[in-house]
Amino acid sequence: MDTTDPEISFDSVGNCNHCNSAIELGKKTWFPDENGSKVLDTLFERIKNEGRNKEFDCILGLSGGVDSSYLAYLAVNRGLRPLVVHIDCGWNSEQAVRNVENVVKKLNIELHTFVVNWEEMKDLQRSFFKASIPDQDIPQDHAIFAALYNFAGENNITWVLNGYNFATESILPQSWGFQAMDYRHLKSIHRRFGEIKLKDYPHVNFFKRYIWYTFIKRMNIINPLNFIDYRKEAAIEIMKNELGWQYYGGKHFESRFTKFFQSYYLPVKFGYDKRRAHLSSLIMSGQMTRDEALVEMNQSLYSEKEINYDLEYVAKKLGWTPDEFREIINLPPASHKDFPNNESLFEFGRQLKKAIKHKGH
Repeated sequence: MDTTDPEISFDSVGNCNHCNSAIELGKKTWFPDENGSKVLDTLFERIKNEGRNKEFDCILGLSGGVDSSYLAYLAVNRGLRPLVVHIDCGWNSEQAVRNVENVVKKLNIELHTFVVNWEEMKDLQRSFFKASIPDQDIPQDHAIFAALYNFAGENNITWVLNGYNFATESILPQSWGFQAMDYRHLKSIHRRFGEIKLKDYPHVNFFKRYIWYTFIKRMNIINPLNFIDYRKEAAIEIMKNELGWQYYGGKHFESRFTKFFQSYYLPVKFGYDKRRAHLSSLIMSGQMTRDEALVEMNQSLYSEKEINYDLEYVAKKLGWTPDEFREIINLPPASHKDFPNNESLFEFGRQLKKAIKHKGH
């Protein structure tokens, strides 16, 4: 990490706040040893017992990416019966479609695909580009999580398996993104720049996500990959050999939109290269050295040909000419905090959750 994160700080021995935070986070959330495996066994047995008389005992979202695909592999091989849901936001690469098909077929699991209304997704994404803010993945991310939680609620499934993991995601600067579940923030941007009403777009507000689902529906969202020695390269090899899965060349590149957003829009407009955070996370979990990461950082994100091809593809899909799209990308950068949001409410929720957890111990 470097000062492309405007909020970075360094201590007296040169460690940045991200490394120090990750070290503390790892102590609380990451258990890649026998103790973690025992905890996961106990957790999975509880899920099986509680779901014994149900068609499915848990639910997970399958994007076709490394983490979600390996999570499906882990769950099925540990004897769980997940309801597997794929949220199609309109940006799947051909490889992502093949990977999802292969994972489902090889694991012999039932797949439910939820297709987001494209005209509404397009209008939201156009709105976010016009807002000139960093995190252009919010419209997709919110829809994916909202649809998954809503699906779980409709099917009375109380266990949600999440692919988030410390091993590959312990570091991500807050200044580079924003809270994807902040529906007030999303709505405020769409209200200002949108052109059509959102009627079918899956969403959850703060109350529904953190009060209704958590305390009324008793929904448990867990991160199983934090209780195993999860190693990205090893997971990829296993899935290649056993599931016919193929790698995309970058984190979250199963979405053609996310590939363009992370590899072009963020570095060009804001100077944010997400590889710094992704590689730093791998360093923190001992999966690569800093020198190896620096070598990878020196590799080009995009060739000129790829840039032009993907920019034209994204522009056309969103209803702009390439020149119109470039003009929008070149607008002065703005902050997420320039728009109404529930940041203080989310911070209150985090502190409340921390207090409840501390009291439980």
